[in-house]
Amino acid sequence: MPVPTEIRTARLTLRPWHPDDAPLLAPILETNWNHLGPWIPRRIAEPAAIPVLAERLSGFAANFASDLEWRYAMLSSDERTVLGEVALFPRAETGRVPYVDADRAEIGYWLRSDMTGRGFVSEAVRAVLDVASSLSKVSRVEIRCDARNLPSAAVPRRLGFALESTVPKVTDAATSGLQVWVTEFSKP
Repeated sequence: MPVPTEIRTARLTLRPWHPDDAPLLAPILETNWNHLGPWIPRRIAEPAAIPVLAERLSGFAANFASDLEWRYAMLSSDERTVLGEVALFPRAETGRVPYVDADRAEIGYWLRSDMTGRGFVSEAVRAVLDVASSLSKVSRVEIRCDARNLPSAAVPRRLGFALESTVPKVTDAATSGLQVWVTEFSKP
């Protein structure tokens, strides 16, 4: 496995999701559906019964172990509070791929509404960006976010990413744009 299974920062513990996280995650998804629903895929943000959510998290854990995608639970440093998620996705020019086929990575994230504005996402993304820079196959990292999601777009800007493009996208509610923020680093 090319990524660590635990990352600790000053205030956070990042680790793969476990099925037994479902009871902690369920109420967060329920209370944050309106906050998260417009921005992240329904299959991630949608509230679910604990057994269904445990199965979802089991799938995330299996994908982590198989190097398909690395979804980290973003937890308080004592691991008692679920704050959100930060994820590292192997990518190629055509989209998300298994790590073996990747030449770049994408970082995604979400944070519960009552924890916004405290720098947790920036701290988590910085930590995962450090991991991405150590991957031999990765020399480019992208963050993709809806142009209407100003707090989300502030993260790559704050961390020195450059806005490469805005791709038009049509949603159920409106026409928007998907911003593609990038940072690159040279490899020996």
